[in-house]
Amino acid sequence: MTIVPQPSTASPTPATPGPRWEPRLYPGTLATTSRVRSDLRTDLARLAGIGPDLVETVVLCASEMFANAVEHSRSGEDDGRVIRTLSVPAASLAGTALRLSIIDDGARVSRPRIPRQRTREEWQEAERGRGLLLVDHLATAWGTRAVVDFPFCEGLGTVIWAEFTLSPSSWIGDAR
Repeated sequence: MTIVPQPSTASPTPATPGPRWEPRLYPGTLATTSRVRSDLRTDLARLAGIGPDLVETVVLCASEMFANAVEHSRSGEDDGRVIRTLSVPAASLAGTALRLSIIDDGARVSRPRIPRQRTREEWQEAERGRGLLLVDHLATAWGTRAVVDFPFCEGLGTVIWAEFTLSPSSWIGDAR
């Protein structure tokens, strides 16, 4: 069962009017990742003044976040789904935040997190576990929260979000 979240008051960025794209629903398969990237590039092209480096940074983070949802939640099971949202929720002194969110179908193993500290040798040998580390280094801010914040609803889904700083002129284009 896929649940579409309502805006959270626990969000680190206050909600103010800004461009918002329609949420996109994807099958929970790793093969869908290329479509997620393509759709995101199309959506970001509707923002005036966004540079190609930032587009590629957001696309890379989306790929990693999507893969995590598929690998570590019920989204990767038969009939699993993943929702991608994109918005410009608030302006700040540093510019405007572009918010990307990936919403999964619920816990299968655990909530997303950066892997435990590894030695240099362990990182060189590791075949997995770098996705959220990339997001941590590339995004201005990121985090996770439950789709529904009630104790009896635990496990219904996780929202992983990442924010990227835009210049104020970047969101003049109409995203809707």
